Amino acid sequence: MKPVSLRVLAVAAALTGLAAPALAAELSPQAKAQITGTVERNQPALDHAALEIWKFAELGYQETQSSTLLQGQLTEAGFTVTPGVANEPTAFLASFKTGDGPVIAVLAEYDALPGLSQTLNPVQESAGGHAGHGCGHNLFGAASVHAAIAVKDWMVANNIKGELRVYGTPAEEGGSGKVYMVRDGLFSDVDVAVHWHPGNVNSARQGDTMSNVSGKFRFYGVSSHAAAAPDKGRSALDGVEAMNAMVNLMREHVPDRTRIHYAITDGGKAPNVVPAFAESYYYVRHNDPQIVRDVLERVKKAAEGAALGTGTRVEFEAIGGVYSMLPNEALMTVMDRNLRHVGGITWTPAEIALATEIQKTLPTKPDLASVGTIEPAVIGGDFGGSTDVSDVSWVAPTVGLSTATFVPGSAGHSWQNVVAAGSTIGLKGAHLAAKTLALTTAELFQSPDTIAAAKTEFERRRGPDFEYEALLGDRTPALNYRD
Repeated sequence: MKPVSLRVLAVAAALTGLAAPALAAELSPQAKAQITGTVERNQPALDHAALEIWKFAELGYQETQSSTLLQGQLTEAGFTVTPGVANEPTAFLASFKTGDGPVIAVLAEYDALPGLSQTLNPVQESAGGHAGHGCGHNLFGAASVHAAIAVKDWMVANNIKGELRVYGTPAEEGGSGKVYMVRDGLFSDVDVAVHWHPGNVNSARQGDTMSNVSGKFRFYGVSSHAAAAPDKGRSALDGVEAMNAMVNLMREHVPDRTRIHYAITDGGKAPNVVPAFAESYYYVRHNDPQIVRDVLERVKKAAEGAALGTGTRVEFEAIGGVYSMLPNEALMTVMDRNLRHVGGITWTPAEIALATEIQKTLPTKPDLASVGTIEPAVIGGDFGGSTDVSDVSWVAPTVGLSTATFVPGSAGHSWQNVVAAGSTIGLKGAHLAAKTLALTTAELFQSPDTIAAAKTEFERRRGPDFEYEALLGDRTPALNYRD
């Protein structure tokens, strides 16, 4: 079966009620103390990596310094690191193997977002600028690496057999870096994949994400003097604007929960020159990948009509494409238990003062004390965004968590998040994530029954005849998508 009805399968599996997850072989108090103690001892190195990557603020497929820093820390810790996997120069695969046993993957991200440069000042300094870590991937990559290092040390000390891998995954923000890894079979022998993401709350809830296809529409016209010879010109920008107008009218007539966003990435250079080139960058999202495909075809038709009506020519390049998330309750149970063992976050007076200043810029101001609590772990609820972790979740049982690295009430991809991600507010959330990831990974290494239960649930949720087929097709990685 092709991935036409993935969402239907996932919903059906949830409604039929999956078997209760088996109890994991919970770590001993001594093992927990050993693992969390290693994270605490290595905290200066974790913090250094997170803050350096925050300063680098490198966009997707341009994360040369960020990737090199994380690879260096893993190499020093005893991992075998292979750079440039899946034809992605800033990707890497780090492995530590002690013998036959489970293969567990820890995912690490480190790309920044464009237009979000910001210092640690809790007042917005510009409406644009270069790049910034408004999604906290500087914390993501650093915490994942140091969770893995703590697990590696525990494996050595306790003669634990298996293979621990860290996947350095670039360009999550629109570049679909993990998709190329999945497509190339780099997860084909993985038993479980674990990940985390910076957020506003502490939670192991496994929510729904949106399938997403993105691409660039490039219009080609004829340049001329806009005043002296307008009849000689054919405006590529007219093509872009006509397309956008038709797509905006189309929004009334698409399936509920469809999301369409665009940015005009090139609209010409001077008002008195009819632009011969213009470009619009589109995202189409829905929880069902087939609806994404269908709506994208309608957007393409709008582009063709716009080109016909304006006497221009249009080309389309698919940039990224990701699935919706496949949850796993058996793994969520383990992650939630370990998150609760570590506990919530306590801010210092200085951190509370910074958070209070940031909250003054927000329309809603939830209680700052919420960072000290752990939210209920449930399957369901809509996370709203998209992630290439989803593609991993359709080829290997996958589980993640969120920790409070941002100020409650702040929006994702915001300058406020950039400030938090570069401060001790973000670092404390990363410490919690590293400990929880490490404990969960270690527990799974010694719990074959839980891995078996997770795999059984995984097969039921995705369906017996599923065949993975990347939504972005067979294109090579779009290494210049941020240019």
